Amino acid sequence: MARQIIDQALLTRLAGLNLPVGQVVEGVLTGMHKSPHHGASVEFAQHREYVPGDEIRHIDWKAYGRSDRYSIKQYEDETNLRAYLLVDTSGSMDYGRRGITKLEYAAQLAAALAWLLLRQGDAAGLLTFGERLGHFLPPRARGDHFWRIASLLEAEPVGGATNVVGALQHVAEVAGRRSLILVFSDCFDFDPKLAAVARQLRRRGHRVAVFQVLDPDELEFPFDELTLFEDMETDERLLADPRGMREQYLLEIKAFCESLRRDLLEGDVACHRLSTGEPIERAVLRILQGAP
Repeated sequence: MARQIIDQALLTRLAGLNLPVGQVVEGVLTGMHKSPHHGASVEFAQHREYVPGDEIRHIDWKAYGRSDRYSIKQYEDETNLRAYLLVDTSGSMDYGRRGITKLEYAAQLAAALAWLLLRQGDAAGLLTFGERLGHFLPPRARGDHFWRIASLLEAEPVGGATNVVGALQHVAEVAGRRSLILVFSDCFDFDPKLAAVARQLRRRGHRVAVFQVLDPDELEFPFDELTLFEDMETDERLLADPRGMREQYLLEIKAFCESLRRDLLEGDVACHRLSTGEPIERAVLRILQGAP
């Protein structure tokens, strides 16, 4: 069954954030938004609204004559940035005992950031992955590309193990010039090689940001009765009394998240931890304000 990812009400709320051009990227990480590409004569991508600071010579005066609004005509290679959205569809992402699953949340967040990036003139693409690579949509700066991304996220199956490093390596092969690579995962199968791969991407002019998506149950461990725990990637099961393990679990999940963040930062990877209990637009605003 297809999952519901985006509706018009969410897009309206995102539009109401009134973000200046460039803040989407600057909020995820800094220093990546000014484009070295100017004046290439390639395929027309879209118009975007003129904002103070744009060069007057780039205004499309014909469009102004039709709409009485100033707009800039953009081409594919004149977009400020190419963003690759890497969404983990492994079995552990299907957890969501009290509502939205981690995959649904990650997909909504990825789609929301794609919409904002496209809205400000950047190009956005998508790669889904589990243990193997899933579907790939190359980055495009067209407004209608958003709906292709959203449709794929709504229909993508979930299950199995995960391989973040393999997904990053694939993007490294196809990303021809500087790109923003955004990874959406619970990171439970964290591979220490991720930081090393990210450093390699950084040397090529790319930047990587990881959005660790966790369920409130995983952050708070609210269980107080005999509970059957199941590994959603291996199907292993364990019947346990959570009252005697809660304190130790909370220490270990905190240590894991701190270690993950430390390893990623050492690899020059931005890291944001998110709970599925937080509304998407609030999470987006917190990210754009530079919160970890």
